Amino acid sequence: MKSVHIVAAASLATCAQAFVPVHQQQHVRSAPLSVSQLEPPTLAAAGSNSDDRTPLRQGSYVALITPMTPTGAIDLQQLRALLQFHLQAGTDGLCILGTTGEAAVMTMAERKAVLDVAVEEVKGKIPILVGTGTIDPEHVKEQTLQAIDCGCDASLVVTPYYVKPPQRALIKHFETMADLGLPVCIYNVPGRTGVDFLPENIAQVAGHPNIVAGKEATG
Repeated sequence: MKSVHIVAAASLATCAQAFVPVHQQQHVRSAPLSVSQLEPPTLAAAGSNSDDRTPLRQGSYVALITPMTPTGAIDLQQLRALLQFHLQAGTDGLCILGTTGEAAVMTMAERKAVLDVAVEEVKGKIPILVGTGTIDPEHVKEQTLQAIDCGCDASLVVTPYYVKPPQRALIKHFETMADLGLPVCIYNVPGRTGVDFLPENIAQVAGHPNIVAGKEATG
């Protein structure tokens, strides 16, 4: 029987803000990010990366913030420094572009810039788990395919929020995303999404070879 990792929300919610300058922490995003200020990627990552993935492993996964400048632009230099901090500190895995990383208000271009930097800095050294879940299944596909093209290792897919899909729709949703080819960590957080993916149905989709973990936040 395949083993599926189940992690508690707290293990992905380690406070990353302690590792950036205090003045960086005080800025709240109040304006759209400037894509023109993004550092051009130096790694041309495209296509399938199925032969070059770091499997998810047991340990402490940090929900990474996305550092920003006082003007609201992504601070890629600080992002590099933060990634290197976790590499040197022995962090077991990184969850990038989750809620903590401001993913809900980032464009696809901004997401790509963050993922390219992450791949450049820690690819093959720390598993890169990327938040690709949202309310629209087509957008989940788009973000997951982008994560594959950038060279990431797995996707964190939350249950679609607000619309309260039935259990049969959740089963179909996660199997469809897993069919894209990137290993999936199911994120079940009913207090925020309004829907609870029940244990018996999680067990059903766990038979899919690409559904490899679950982030459980029902408590």
